[in-house]
Amino acid sequence: MKIFRKEILVFVIALFLSANVTSQSKSSVAESDVKIEKQEKRKKKKKRNKKVKLPKIDLSHWKVTLPVTKENGKPFEISPPEILDFAKNEKARPYMYIDSTKGAIVFHAMPTASKTSNTKYTRSELREQMVAGDNNTNWTFKQGGKLSAKIAMDEVTRDKNGKYHKVIILQIHGRLTNEQRDLIGQKDNNAPPILKVYWQNGKIRVKTKVLKYKGVSDEAILHKEAWGDDKGRTFEQEVGFRKFNIEVDVSDGKMVVSLNKNEFFVYDSFSIKKWGVFENYFKAGNYFQTRDEGAYAKVKFYDLEVTH
Repeated sequence: MKIFRKEILVFVIALFLSANVTSQSKSSVAESDVKIEKQEKRKKKKKRNKKVKLPKIDLSHWKVTLPVTKENGKPFEISPPEILDFAKNEKARPYMYIDSTKGAIVFHAMPTASKTSNTKYTRSELREQMVAGDNNTNWTFKQGGKLSAKIAMDEVTRDKNGKYHKVIILQIHGRLTNEQRDLIGQKDNNAPPILKVYWQNGKIRVKTKVLKYKGVSDEAILHKEAWGDDKGRTFEQEVGFRKFNIEVDVSDGKMVVSLNKNEFFVYDSFSIKKWGVFENYFKAGNYFQTRDEGAYAKVKFYDLEVTH
């Protein structure tokens, strides 16, 4: 009888322990389910918070030239208002597109058969239009202008010596009025660029035009041959492939170029003062400075603003 009771007692204890283990197991499974559910909720929340970023750039007063040709062999261009929907344009998509993860417009250029007049290089580059769709309304230094931009070099190839290929990221281009063009018998309105801003081996380099002879006449000064290149100046800070801010501020007889509001190049020479004879327009993007086979560059613009 005692043995029988002992067996019952052992059975009851075993049953209790089994029930307790089962309960703990169920509790552990329930806790695991809760953890998984919380993780899923966190993932969904992160996805919701990861919004599409769009660049802070108004293109309503810009046209773009792309490194691809039209049927007539000239570079493909998109002007306002069509440029506002450039992301939907199949021709533009490989060369000018939005990086929605970074909030930037990417300008992609490489050597192709497509190039603009007066140059051997190709570009994916914006051209300012003060009047949307019109190239004939521009500004003078007396009227002034200011450009501010946030830029980063995204990708760029190297030359045979291991140096990165050069890219012009900003310009101020000169332009003849129709009267000036006719006066000197030139076939187009093109004048030299007074400013070129380069990304060169991770640094920002600035080049301008200077008069070859100070005594040049009012008519002769309109010719490209009257102007030469200065030696150029390079900012000390290395930007590499990081974002950087650059500003160009133009006023009567003066031009200031600054990098990250920390370094400043001031141009107020005799040549800059004489440049007031020309009209001008800003350019921004990727003007790729090589014809090397297989070379390319991608430049990201996060912000771009112009005021006059």
